[in-house]
Amino acid sequence: MANPAPGFQKVPRSHIATRPAGRRVRVTLGGEVLAESREAVELLEGGHAPVYYLPRKDVRMGRLIASPHTTYCPYKGTASYFSVAGGPENAAWSYEQPYDEMQDIRALLAFYPRKVDAITISDD
Repeated sequence: MANPAPGFQKVPRSHIATRPAGRRVRVTLGGEVLAESREAVELLEGGHAPVYYLPRKDVRMGRLIASPHTTYCPYKGTASYFSVAGGPENAAWSYEQPYDEMQDIRALLAFYPRKVDAITISDD
């Protein structure tokens, strides 16, 4: 691997997995649909709730503003953040250049449940 995650090198048995969500994922805020996709990727990490990463083509990117805020994860890499125009700051994040093991979420967006009204997962 050209860019392996240091977290997996230190703790090879870490449980982080991605898979196609296989269902519709919808993100709403203030009665508005910010994102809706049937191509989301579900990330499962240890004992945490699943996180859904959505393709940008399914996100209303015109409602988001790039933020200077970043965070680092030794398993995924550096996350960049987006605020909702006129709404919550740093409500969504993306791994633009994730480590090799996390390429399935490259450039996809995830939203913090506490910063939006709802993230709905459905079979319809």
